[in-house]
Amino acid sequence: MLRRAGLFLCTCILTSVALSVDSYAAAKPNIVLITLGSARPDRMGFLGSRTSLTPGLDRFAHEGTIFAQAYSQSPSTVVSAATVLTGTYPQITRAGELGIPLPPSLPYLPELLRQAGYKTAAFVGSIQLDPKGGPFQRYDFGFSLYDAGFHEPRRGESRYLSTSRHADDVVVRAMKWIAANKSSSFFVWIHLDDADGVTGPSYDHEIAASDAAILKLFGSLRAYSLHDDALLIVTALHGESLGAHGEDQHGLFLYDETIHVPILLKLPGKQMPGRQVKTRVRLVDVAPTILESAAIPVPSQMLGQSLRRIAQSTSQADQPAYSRSDMPHWAFACSAIESWRAGKYLYIRSPKPELYDLTSDPGATKNLAQSSKATLDTMAAQLQAFDSRLGNEAGKEPASTLTSSEMQKLASLGYIGLQKSAAGVNAGTEGNDPKEVVSSANKTLAALRDLDDGKPEPALSALKTAANAQPTYLAQFAMGAALFQQQNFSEAIPYLHKAIELQPDSPWAHYTMGLSLMKTGDFKTAAVHLEIASQRLPSFSAAHSVLAEVYQHLGRSQDAARERSATSQGQPPK
Repeated sequence: MLRRAGLFLCTCILTSVALSVDSYAAAKPNIVLITLGSARPDRMGFLGSRTSLTPGLDRFAHEGTIFAQAYSQSPSTVVSAATVLTGTYPQITRAGELGIPLPPSLPYLPELLRQAGYKTAAFVGSIQLDPKGGPFQRYDFGFSLYDAGFHEPRRGESRYLSTSRHADDVVVRAMKWIAANKSSSFFVWIHLDDADGVTGPSYDHEIAASDAAILKLFGSLRAYSLHDDALLIVTALHGESLGAHGEDQHGLFLYDETIHVPILLKLPGKQMPGRQVKTRVRLVDVAPTILESAAIPVPSQMLGQSLRRIAQSTSQADQPAYSRSDMPHWAFACSAIESWRAGKYLYIRSPKPELYDLTSDPGATKNLAQSSKATLDTMAAQLQAFDSRLGNEAGKEPASTLTSSEMQKLASLGYIGLQKSAAGVNAGTEGNDPKEVVSSANKTLAALRDLDDGKPEPALSALKTAANAQPTYLAQFAMGAALFQQQNFSEAIPYLHKAIELQPDSPWAHYTMGLSLMKTGDFKTAAVHLEIASQRLPSFSAAHSVLAEVYQHLGRSQDAARERSATSQGQPPK
Protein backbone atom coordinates (compact mmCIF):
# COMPACT_ATOMS: atom_id res chain seq x y z
CA MET A 1 0.00 0.00 0.00
CA LEU A 2 2.83 2.37 0.94
CA ARG A 3 4.55 1.62 -2.35
CA ARG A 4 1.48 2.31 -4.49
CA ALA A 5 0.67 5.52 -2.62
CA GLY A 6 4.26 6.72 -2.81
CA LEU A 7 4.55 6.14 -6.53
CA PHE A 8 1.27 7.97 -7.11
CA LEU A 9 2.48 10.94 -5.06
CA CYS A 10 5.82 10.88 -6.84
CA THR A 11 3.98 11.17 -10.13
CA CYS A 12 2.03 14.13 -8.75
CA ILE A 13 5.28 15.92 -7.96
CA LEU A 14 6.41 15.70 -11.55
CA THR A 15 3.12 16.46 -13.26
CA SER A 16 3.98 18.94 -15.98
CA VAL A 17 0.90 21.08 -16.16
CA ALA A 18 0.93 24.83 -15.72
CA LEU A 19 -1.21 25.94 -12.78
CA SER A 20 -4.10 28.07 -13.85
CA VAL A 21 -4.58 31.53 -12.43
CA ASP A 22 -7.85 31.78 -10.56
CA SER A 23 -9.91 34.58 -9.16
CA TYR A 24 -8.20 34.78 -5.79
CA ALA A 25 -4.82 35.75 -7.28
CA ALA A 26 -4.26 39.44 -6.63
CA ALA A 27 -2.88 41.53 -9.48
CA LYS A 28 0.82 42.16 -8.91
CA PRO A 29 1.06 42.17 -5.12
CA ASN A 30 4.40 43.26 -3.74
CA ILE A 31 6.44 40.19 -2.87
CA VAL A 32 9.04 39.85 -0.12
CA LEU A 33 10.92 36.56 0.12
CA ILE A 34 13.12 36.16 3.20
CA THR A 35 15.45 33.18 3.46
CA LEU A 36 17.56 32.30 6.48
CA GLY A 37 20.74 30.28 6.69
CA SER A 38 20.85 27.44 9.23
CA ALA A 39 17.52 28.21 10.94
CA ARG A 40 16.11 25.17 12.75
CA PRO A 41 12.37 24.88 13.51
CA ASP A 42 13.12 23.98 17.13
CA ARG A 43 14.30 27.57 17.66
CA MET A 44 11.02 29.07 16.41
CA GLY A 45 8.42 30.04 18.99
CA PHE A 46 5.58 29.63 16.49
CA LEU A 47 6.63 25.98 16.13
CA GLY A 48 6.71 25.30 19.85
CA SER A 49 10.13 26.51 20.99
CA ARG A 50 10.24 28.10 24.44
CA THR A 51 13.58 29.80 23.93
CA SER A 52 11.95 33.22 23.21
CA LEU A 53 14.37 33.82 20.33
CA THR A 54 11.83 34.77 17.66
CA PRO A 55 9.23 37.25 18.97
CA GLY A 56 9.11 39.01 15.60
CA LEU A 57 8.41 35.87 13.62
CA ASP A 58 5.99 34.64 16.29
CA ARG A 59 3.96 37.81 15.86
CA PHE A 60 4.13 37.47 12.09
CA ALA A 61 2.93 33.85 12.30
CA HIS A 62 -0.43 35.03 13.69
CA GLU A 63 -1.02 36.92 10.44
CA GLY A 64 -0.12 34.12 8.07
CA THR A 65 0.03 30.37 7.56
CA ILE A 66 2.54 28.11 9.26
CA PHE A 67 3.84 25.05 7.44
CA ALA A 68 5.05 22.84 10.25
CA GLN A 69 6.44 20.03 8.07
CA ALA A 70 8.56 21.78 5.45
CA TYR A 71 11.72 20.26 4.01
CA SER A 72 14.71 21.55 2.10
CA GLN A 73 16.06 19.71 -0.92
CA SER A 74 19.67 20.18 0.17
CA PRO A 75 21.73 21.07 3.26
CA SER A 76 23.72 23.51 1.07
CA THR A 77 23.01 27.26 0.89
CA VAL A 78 23.84 27.49 -2.82
CA VAL A 79 21.85 24.44 -3.86
CA SER A 80 18.79 25.31 -1.77
CA ALA A 81 18.71 28.90 -3.00
CA ALA A 82 18.75 27.59 -6.57
CA THR A 83 15.82 25.30 -5.74
CA VAL A 84 13.82 28.18 -4.23
CA LEU A 85 14.40 30.44 -7.24
CA THR A 86 13.80 27.83 -9.94
CA GLY A 87 11.13 25.60 -8.40
CA THR A 88 13.05 22.47 -9.30
CA TYR A 89 15.54 19.95 -7.94
CA PRO A 90 19.33 19.89 -7.45
CA GLN A 91 19.88 17.38 -10.25
CA ILE A 92 18.36 19.85 -12.70
CA THR A 93 19.89 23.12 -11.48
CA ARG A 94 23.30 21.46 -10.96
CA ALA A 95 24.00 24.30 -8.53
CA GLY A 96 26.79 23.87 -6.03
CA GLU A 97 29.88 25.30 -4.41
CA LEU A 98 31.97 24.66 -7.54
CA GLY A 99 30.18 27.48 -9.37
CA ILE A 100 28.21 25.82 -12.19
CA PRO A 101 26.09 28.60 -13.79
CA LEU A 102 22.31 28.58 -13.95
CA PRO A 103 21.23 26.55 -17.02
CA PRO A 104 19.72 29.03 -19.50
CA SER A 105 16.90 26.61 -20.32
CA LEU A 106 15.41 26.78 -16.82
CA PRO A 107 12.59 29.20 -16.05
CA TYR A 108 13.82 31.57 -13.36
CA LEU A 109 11.52 33.22 -10.83
CA PRO A 110 13.11 36.73 -10.85
CA GLU A 111 13.12 36.89 -14.64
CA LEU A 112 9.51 35.74 -14.90
CA LEU A 113 8.51 38.45 -12.43
CA ARG A 114 10.58 41.08 -14.23
CA GLN A 115 8.90 40.18 -17.52
CA ALA A 116 5.54 40.63 -15.81
CA GLY A 117 6.38 44.20 -14.85
CA TYR A 118 7.95 43.76 -11.42
CA LYS A 119 11.01 45.60 -10.20
CA THR A 120 13.30 42.96 -8.77
CA ALA A 121 16.13 43.12 -6.24
CA ALA A 122 18.20 40.80 -4.08
CA PHE A 123 20.05 41.52 -0.84
CA VAL A 124 22.18 38.66 0.43
CA GLY A 125 24.37 38.24 3.50
CA SER A 126 26.87 35.66 2.22
CA ILE A 127 29.52 35.31 -0.46
CA GLN A 128 27.97 31.90 -1.16
CA LEU A 129 25.13 33.75 -2.92
CA ASP A 130 27.30 36.37 -4.63
CA PRO A 131 27.08 35.95 -8.43
CA LYS A 132 30.27 37.97 -8.97
CA GLY A 133 32.42 36.94 -6.00
CA GLY A 134 31.12 33.48 -5.20
CA PRO A 135 29.64 30.28 -6.63
CA PHE A 136 26.15 31.63 -7.47
CA GLN A 137 27.27 32.27 -11.03
CA ARG A 138 24.73 34.03 -13.29
CA TYR A 139 21.99 33.78 -10.68
CA ASP A 140 21.67 37.57 -10.79
CA PHE A 141 19.80 37.11 -14.06
CA GLY A 142 16.41 38.82 -13.84
CA PHE A 143 17.36 41.09 -10.93
CA SER A 144 17.51 44.81 -11.63
CA LEU A 145 19.68 45.09 -8.51
CA TYR A 146 21.67 42.32 -6.84
CA ASP A 147 23.30 43.62 -3.67
CA ALA A 148 26.24 41.42 -2.66
CA GLY A 149 29.77 42.76 -3.24
CA PHE A 150 31.81 40.31 -1.16
CA HIS A 151 35.44 39.27 -1.62
CA GLU A 152 37.69 36.37 -0.69
CA PRO A 153 38.83 36.32 2.96
CA ARG A 154 42.04 38.11 3.90
CA ARG A 155 44.33 37.64 6.85
CA GLY A 156 43.28 39.69 9.87
CA GLU A 157 39.93 40.65 8.33
CA SER A 158 36.67 39.54 9.97
CA ARG A 159 34.30 37.65 7.71
CA TYR A 160 31.82 40.51 8.19
CA LEU A 161 34.23 42.64 6.16
CA SER A 162 34.75 40.05 3.44
CA THR A 163 32.46 37.01 3.08
CA SER A 164 29.43 37.88 5.23
CA ARG A 165 27.13 40.74 6.20
CA HIS A 166 25.14 41.12 9.43
CA ALA A 167 21.38 40.66 9.16
CA ASP A 168 20.70 44.21 10.27
CA ASP A 169 22.98 45.58 7.55
CA VAL A 170 21.30 43.45 4.87
CA VAL A 171 17.84 44.59 5.97
CA VAL A 172 18.82 48.28 6.08
CA ARG A 173 20.03 48.04 2.48
CA ALA A 174 16.79 46.33 1.46
CA MET A 175 14.65 48.91 3.26
CA LYS A 176 16.33 51.74 1.36
CA TRP A 177 15.56 50.04 -1.94
CA ILE A 178 11.96 49.36 -0.93
CA ALA A 179 11.52 53.01 0.06
CA ALA A 180 12.75 54.12 -3.36
CA ASN A 181 10.51 51.64 -5.21
CA LYS A 182 7.38 51.59 -3.05
CA SER A 183 5.22 53.08 -5.78
CA SER A 184 5.96 50.13 -8.11
CA SER A 185 5.14 46.46 -7.91
CA PHE A 186 8.31 44.85 -6.59
CA PHE A 187 9.87 41.52 -5.72
CA VAL A 188 12.69 41.56 -3.20
CA TRP A 189 14.68 38.57 -1.99
CA ILE A 190 16.51 39.00 1.31
CA HIS A 191 18.90 36.34 2.62
CA LEU A 192 20.11 36.54 6.24
CA ASP A 193 23.08 34.30 6.98
CA ASP A 194 24.16 35.16 10.52
CA ALA A 195 23.52 31.70 11.99
CA ASP A 196 25.15 29.77 9.14
CA GLY A 197 27.89 27.47 10.41
CA VAL A 198 27.70 28.88 13.95
CA THR A 199 27.96 26.38 16.80
CA GLY A 200 27.42 26.62 20.53
CA PRO A 201 25.58 29.37 22.46
CA SER A 202 26.28 31.95 19.75
CA TYR A 203 23.89 30.08 17.44
CA ASP A 204 20.86 31.18 19.46
CA HIS A 205 22.19 34.73 19.56
CA GLU A 206 22.41 34.83 15.75
CA ILE A 207 18.89 33.45 15.35
CA ALA A 208 17.65 36.24 17.63
CA ALA A 209 19.58 38.83 15.62
CA SER A 210 17.99 37.66 12.39
CA ASP A 211 14.55 37.80 14.00
CA ALA A 212 15.16 41.38 15.18
CA ALA A 213 16.20 42.40 11.67
CA ILE A 214 13.07 40.84 10.17
CA LEU A 215 10.92 42.66 12.75
CA LYS A 216 12.53 45.93 11.66
CA LEU A 217 11.79 45.15 8.01
CA PHE A 218 8.14 44.37 8.71
CA GLY A 219 7.87 47.61 10.68
CA SER A 220 9.17 49.48 7.65
CA LEU A 221 6.62 47.80 5.39
CA ARG A 222 3.85 48.84 7.76
CA ALA A 223 5.16 52.40 7.86
CA TYR A 224 4.87 52.56 4.07
CA SER A 225 1.42 50.89 4.14
CA LEU A 226 2.85 47.98 2.14
CA HIS A 227 2.51 45.16 4.65
CA ASP A 228 -1.16 44.16 4.48
CA ASP A 229 -1.43 43.73 0.71
CA ALA A 230 1.97 42.12 0.20
CA LEU A 231 2.86 38.46 -0.24
CA LEU A 232 5.44 37.68 2.44
CA ILE A 233 7.33 34.40 2.73
CA VAL A 234 9.89 33.52 5.38
CA THR A 235 11.75 30.24 5.25
CA ALA A 236 15.19 28.71 5.81
CA LEU A 237 17.40 27.25 3.11
CA HIS A 238 18.56 24.53 5.52
CA GLY A 239 19.07 23.87 9.21
CA GLU A 240 22.14 23.19 11.34
CA SER A 241 23.24 19.91 12.91
CA LEU A 242 24.79 21.37 16.10
CA GLY A 243 26.40 18.02 16.85
CA ALA A 244 23.48 15.75 15.99
CA HIS A 245 24.64 12.49 14.38
CA GLY A 246 28.21 13.68 14.90
CA GLU A 247 27.95 16.60 12.45
CA ASP A 248 28.90 20.02 13.84
CA GLN A 249 27.59 22.25 11.04
CA HIS A 250 25.72 21.24 7.86
CA GLY A 251 26.33 20.04 4.34
CA LEU A 252 26.95 16.32 4.84
CA PHE A 253 23.86 14.66 6.28
CA LEU A 254 20.14 14.70 5.48
CA TYR A 255 18.55 14.25 8.89
CA ASP A 256 15.85 16.62 10.15
CA GLU A 257 18.36 18.86 11.93
CA THR A 258 19.54 20.17 8.55
CA ILE A 259 16.59 19.40 6.23
CA HIS A 260 13.47 20.26 8.28
CA VAL A 261 12.92 24.03 7.87
CA PRO A 262 10.27 26.58 8.88
CA ILE A 263 8.00 28.19 6.29
CA LEU A 264 5.69 31.12 7.02
CA LEU A 265 3.38 32.44 4.31
CA LYS A 266 1.33 35.65 4.51
CA LEU A 267 -0.99 36.12 1.56
CA PRO A 268 -2.21 39.51 0.34
CA GLY A 269 -5.04 40.70 2.51
CA LYS A 270 -6.09 38.73 5.57
CA GLN A 271 -6.30 35.25 4.11
CA MET A 272 -5.78 32.15 6.25
CA PRO A 273 -4.33 33.98 9.28
CA GLY A 274 -2.97 31.90 12.12
CA ARG A 275 -3.48 28.57 10.34
CA GLN A 276 -1.00 25.74 10.85
CA VAL A 277 -0.66 23.21 8.02
CA LYS A 278 0.80 19.84 8.94
CA THR A 279 0.89 18.43 5.42
CA ARG A 280 4.47 17.88 4.25
CA VAL A 281 5.74 20.60 1.88
CA ARG A 282 9.08 21.45 0.30
CA LEU A 283 11.23 24.41 -0.73
CA VAL A 284 10.58 23.45 -4.34
CA ASP A 285 7.01 24.67 -3.71
CA VAL A 286 8.03 28.29 -3.02
CA ALA A 287 8.46 29.53 -6.62
CA PRO A 288 5.08 28.19 -7.85
CA THR A 289 3.43 29.82 -4.83
CA ILE A 290 4.88 33.21 -5.71
CA LEU A 291 4.01 33.00 -9.40
CA GLU A 292 0.45 31.92 -8.72
CA SER A 293 -0.06 34.79 -6.26
CA ALA A 294 1.26 37.20 -8.89
CA ALA A 295 -1.18 35.84 -11.50
CA ILE A 296 1.68 34.47 -13.62
CA PRO A 297 1.30 30.99 -15.15
CA VAL A 298 3.66 28.46 -13.60
CA PRO A 299 5.98 26.89 -16.21
CA SER A 300 5.77 23.15 -16.53
CA GLN A 301 9.48 22.81 -15.72
CA MET A 302 8.78 23.95 -12.18
CA LEU A 303 8.09 20.77 -10.24
CA GLY A 304 6.68 22.15 -7.02
CA GLN A 305 3.09 22.91 -6.03
CA SER A 306 1.46 26.05 -4.69
CA LEU A 307 1.63 26.24 -0.90
CA ARG A 308 -1.62 28.13 -1.03
CA ARG A 309 -3.38 25.28 -2.78
CA ILE A 310 -1.87 22.76 -0.38
CA ALA A 311 -3.11 24.79 2.59
CA GLN A 312 -6.62 25.02 1.12
CA SER A 313 -6.82 21.41 0.02
CA THR A 314 -9.22 19.11 1.84
CA SER A 315 -6.88 16.20 1.22
CA GLN A 316 -4.49 15.35 4.04
CA ALA A 317 -2.25 13.19 1.87
CA ASP A 318 1.42 14.03 2.40
CA GLN A 319 3.72 14.73 -0.51
CA PRO A 320 7.01 12.83 -0.45
CA ALA A 321 10.04 15.04 0.11
CA TYR A 322 13.33 14.44 -1.71
CA SER A 323 16.71 15.78 -0.58
CA ARG A 324 20.26 15.35 -1.77
CA SER A 325 23.78 16.06 -0.51
CA ASP A 326 26.69 16.15 -2.97
CA MET A 327 29.27 17.67 -0.61
CA PRO A 328 30.43 14.26 0.68
CA HIS A 329 31.30 13.33 -2.90
CA TRP A 330 33.09 16.40 -4.23
CA ALA A 331 34.67 17.56 -0.97
CA PHE A 332 35.49 14.37 0.93
CA ALA A 333 35.69 11.59 -1.69
CA CYS A 334 32.66 9.79 -0.26
CA SER A 335 29.34 8.78 -1.71
CA ALA A 336 26.75 11.42 -2.45
CA ILE A 337 23.58 10.66 -0.50
CA GLU A 338 19.87 11.07 -1.14
CA SER A 339 16.88 10.97 1.19
CA TRP A 340 13.19 10.24 0.72
CA ARG A 341 10.54 11.16 3.26
CA ALA A 342 7.20 9.43 2.70
CA GLY A 343 4.52 8.50 5.21
CA LYS A 344 6.18 8.22 8.60
CA TYR A 345 9.51 7.04 7.23
CA LEU A 346 12.84 8.60 6.36
CA TYR A 347 15.01 6.60 3.96
CA ILE A 348 18.61 7.62 3.29
CA ARG A 349 20.26 6.13 0.25
CA SER A 350 23.99 5.64 0.91
CA PRO A 351 26.51 2.77 0.94
CA LYS A 352 25.12 1.94 4.38
CA PRO A 353 21.38 2.56 3.85
CA GLU A 354 19.27 3.96 6.66
CA LEU A 355 15.56 3.75 7.47
CA TYR A 356 13.85 5.51 10.34
CA ASP A 357 10.31 5.64 11.69
CA LEU A 358 10.11 9.34 12.52
CA THR A 359 6.84 8.94 14.41
CA SER A 360 8.38 6.76 17.11
CA ASP A 361 11.97 7.90 16.57
CA PRO A 362 11.97 11.62 15.62
CA GLY A 363 15.68 11.89 16.32
CA ALA A 364 16.48 9.18 13.75
CA THR A 365 18.56 7.12 16.16
CA LYS A 366 17.30 3.58 15.42
CA ASN A 367 18.19 2.39 11.94
CA LEU A 368 15.53 -0.10 10.76
CA ALA A 369 17.28 -0.98 7.49
CA GLN A 370 18.07 -4.52 8.62
CA SER A 371 14.89 -5.26 10.55
CA SER A 372 12.32 -3.76 8.11
CA LYS A 373 13.50 -4.99 4.74
CA ALA A 374 10.10 -4.77 3.02
CA THR A 375 9.66 -1.11 3.98
CA LEU A 376 13.25 -0.37 3.03
CA ASP A 377 12.73 -1.88 -0.42
CA THR A 378 9.52 0.07 -0.90
CA MET A 379 11.12 3.39 0.00
CA ALA A 380 14.13 2.60 -2.17
CA ALA A 381 11.85 1.84 -5.12
CA GLN A 382 10.02 5.15 -4.67
CA LEU A 383 13.30 7.06 -4.64
CA GLN A 384 14.52 5.16 -7.68
CA ALA A 385 11.31 6.02 -9.54
CA PHE A 386 11.74 9.68 -8.62
CA ASP A 387 15.34 9.74 -9.85
CA SER A 388 14.31 8.07 -13.08
CA ARG A 389 11.57 10.61 -13.75
CA LEU A 390 14.12 13.40 -13.38
CA GLY A 391 16.30 11.73 -15.98
CA ASN A 392 18.99 11.25 -13.34
CA GLU A 393 18.64 7.60 -12.53
CA ALA A 394 20.23 6.59 -9.23
CA GLY A 395 21.79 10.01 -8.75
CA LYS A 396 24.38 9.87 -11.53
CA GLU A 397 27.28 12.25 -11.24
CA PRO A 398 27.40 14.94 -13.97
CA ALA A 399 30.36 14.84 -16.32
CA SER A 400 33.35 17.13 -15.84
CA THR A 401 33.05 20.63 -17.29
CA LEU A 402 36.73 20.75 -18.31
CA THR A 403 37.42 20.53 -22.01
CA SER A 404 39.81 17.96 -23.46
CA SER A 405 42.24 20.77 -24.26
CA GLU A 406 42.21 21.96 -20.65
CA MET A 407 42.74 18.44 -19.41
CA GLN A 408 45.73 18.04 -21.73
CA LYS A 409 47.24 21.32 -20.56
CA LEU A 410 46.94 20.22 -16.94
CA ALA A 411 48.45 16.83 -17.72
CA SER A 412 51.41 18.57 -19.38
CA LEU A 413 51.96 20.51 -16.16
CA GLY A 414 52.43 17.33 -14.17
CA TYR A 415 48.90 16.64 -12.95
CA ILE A 416 48.36 12.91 -12.76
CA GLY A 417 45.23 10.82 -12.50
CA LEU A 418 43.05 13.45 -14.14
CA GLN A 419 39.98 12.05 -15.81
CA LYS A 420 36.56 13.26 -16.78
CA SER A 421 33.78 11.93 -14.60
CA ALA A 422 31.94 9.25 -16.53
CA ALA A 423 28.32 10.11 -17.16
CA GLY A 424 27.26 6.75 -15.80
CA VAL A 425 29.10 6.91 -12.50
CA ASN A 426 26.74 6.12 -9.67
CA ALA A 427 27.86 8.73 -7.16
CA GLY A 428 25.08 7.75 -4.77
CA THR A 429 26.45 4.33 -3.86
CA GLU A 430 30.15 4.36 -4.72
CA GLY A 431 32.83 5.38 -2.25
CA ASN A 432 32.90 5.59 1.51
CA ASP A 433 29.84 6.33 3.56
CA PRO A 434 29.88 9.98 4.75
CA LYS A 435 29.31 8.79 8.32
CA GLU A 436 32.83 7.38 8.26
CA VAL A 437 34.50 10.77 7.67
CA VAL A 438 32.33 13.11 9.73
CA SER A 439 35.01 13.74 12.36
CA SER A 440 37.65 14.88 9.87
CA ALA A 441 35.01 16.78 7.88
CA ASN A 442 34.08 18.72 11.02
CA LYS A 443 37.70 19.80 11.49
CA THR A 444 38.09 20.84 7.87
CA LEU A 445 34.87 22.88 7.86
CA ALA A 446 35.78 24.54 11.17
CA ALA A 447 39.17 25.47 9.71
CA LEU A 448 37.46 27.02 6.68
CA ARG A 449 35.42 29.16 9.04
CA ASP A 450 38.65 30.36 10.66
CA LEU A 451 39.93 31.26 7.19
CA ASP A 452 36.75 33.24 6.52
CA ASP A 453 37.56 35.15 9.72
CA GLY A 454 41.07 35.90 8.50
CA LYS A 455 42.70 33.51 10.99
CA PRO A 456 44.99 31.15 9.04
CA GLU A 457 47.08 30.12 12.07
CA PRO A 458 44.42 28.11 13.94
CA ALA A 459 43.19 26.79 10.62
CA LEU A 460 46.64 25.47 9.72
CA SER A 461 47.09 23.55 12.94
CA ALA A 462 43.82 21.69 12.30
CA LEU A 463 44.34 21.23 8.59
CA LYS A 464 47.84 19.75 8.67
CA THR A 465 46.57 16.56 10.22
CA ALA A 466 43.53 16.32 7.92
CA ALA A 467 45.45 17.15 4.73
CA ASN A 468 48.22 14.66 5.45
CA ALA A 469 45.94 11.90 6.74
CA GLN A 470 43.27 12.02 4.04
CA PRO A 471 43.91 13.18 0.47
CA THR A 472 40.51 14.79 0.03
CA TYR A 473 39.88 17.84 -2.11
CA LEU A 474 38.55 20.17 0.56
CA ALA A 475 41.33 19.47 3.08
CA GLN A 476 44.01 19.99 0.42
CA PHE A 477 42.39 23.16 -0.90
CA ALA A 478 41.84 24.59 2.59
CA MET A 479 45.46 23.93 3.49
CA GLY A 480 46.63 25.68 0.34
CA ALA A 481 44.26 28.60 0.99
CA ALA A 482 45.51 28.93 4.58
CA LEU A 483 49.14 29.05 3.45
CA PHE A 484 48.20 31.53 0.74
CA GLN A 485 46.50 33.74 3.33
CA GLN A 486 49.79 33.68 5.26
CA GLN A 487 51.54 34.66 2.01
CA ASN A 488 53.46 31.38 2.00
CA PHE A 489 52.87 31.03 -1.72
CA SER A 490 55.52 28.43 -2.51
CA GLU A 491 54.30 26.20 0.32
CA ALA A 492 50.69 26.57 -0.81
CA ILE A 493 51.37 25.32 -4.35
CA PRO A 494 51.82 21.57 -3.61
CA TYR A 495 48.54 21.43 -1.65
CA LEU A 496 46.68 23.29 -4.38
CA HIS A 497 48.23 20.99 -6.98
CA LYS A 498 46.85 17.98 -5.12
CA ALA A 499 43.45 19.66 -4.73
CA ILE A 500 43.26 20.14 -8.50
CA GLU A 501 44.21 16.53 -9.13
CA LEU A 502 41.39 15.47 -6.85
CA GLN A 503 38.84 17.98 -8.16
CA PRO A 504 39.99 19.42 -11.52
CA ASP A 505 36.64 21.20 -11.94
CA SER A 506 37.23 23.45 -8.92
CA PRO A 507 37.54 27.06 -10.13
CA TRP A 508 38.55 28.17 -6.62
CA ALA A 509 41.55 25.82 -6.56
CA HIS A 510 42.61 27.03 -10.02
CA TYR A 511 42.18 30.67 -9.02
CA THR A 512 44.19 30.33 -5.81
CA MET A 513 46.85 28.29 -7.65
CA GLY A 514 47.05 30.94 -10.34
CA LEU A 515 47.52 33.67 -7.74
CA SER A 516 50.18 31.66 -5.92
CA LEU A 517 52.10 30.98 -9.13
CA MET A 518 51.88 34.63 -10.12
CA LYS A 519 53.30 35.65 -6.74
CA THR A 520 56.25 33.30 -7.28
CA GLY A 521 56.89 34.63 -10.79
CA ASP A 522 55.65 31.63 -12.80
CA PHE A 523 53.37 33.62 -15.07
CA LYS A 524 53.13 31.05 -17.85
CA THR A 525 51.73 28.31 -15.60
CA ALA A 526 49.62 30.84 -13.69
CA ALA A 527 47.89 31.77 -16.96
CA VAL A 528 46.70 28.19 -17.51
CA HIS A 529 45.01 28.03 -14.12
CA LEU A 530 43.56 31.53 -14.26
CA GLU A 531 42.13 30.88 -17.72
CA ILE A 532 40.29 27.86 -16.33
CA ALA A 533 39.08 29.85 -13.31
CA SER A 534 37.84 32.79 -15.37
CA GLN A 535 36.03 30.49 -17.79
CA ARG A 536 34.28 28.69 -14.91
CA LEU A 537 33.55 31.94 -13.04
CA PRO A 538 32.60 34.33 -15.86
CA SER A 539 31.28 37.01 -13.52
CA PHE A 540 34.17 36.80 -11.00
CA SER A 541 35.95 40.08 -11.79
CA ALA A 542 38.98 39.26 -9.61
CA ALA A 543 39.85 36.27 -11.81
CA HIS A 544 39.77 38.44 -14.93
CA SER A 545 41.79 41.17 -13.22
CA VAL A 546 44.57 38.84 -12.12
CA LEU A 547 44.60 37.10 -15.50
CA ALA A 548 45.00 40.51 -17.19
CA GLU A 549 48.02 41.19 -14.98
CA VAL A 550 49.56 37.82 -15.87
CA TYR A 551 48.97 38.38 -19.58
CA GLN A 552 50.70 41.76 -19.31
CA HIS A 553 53.76 40.10 -17.78
CA LEU A 554 53.76 37.60 -20.66
CA GLY A 555 53.63 40.38 -23.27
CA ARG A 556 50.10 39.49 -24.35
CA SER A 557 48.77 43.04 -24.32
CA GLN A 558 45.67 42.40 -26.43
CA ASP A 559 44.59 39.52 -24.15
CA ALA A 560 45.28 41.66 -21.10
CA ALA A 561 43.07 44.45 -22.46
CA ARG A 562 40.25 41.96 -23.10
CA GLU A 563 40.40 40.70 -19.51
CA ARG A 564 40.53 44.22 -18.09
CA SER A 565 37.39 44.99 -20.10
CA ALA A 566 35.70 41.95 -18.58
CA THR A 567 36.73 43.15 -15.12
CA SER A 568 35.25 46.62 -15.55
CA GLN A 569 32.01 45.37 -17.06
CA GLY A 570 31.55 42.38 -14.76
CA GLN A 571 30.87 40.27 -17.85
CA PRO A 572 32.69 37.33 -19.45
CA PRO A 573 35.03 38.41 -22.25
CA LYS A 574 33.89 38.17 -25.85
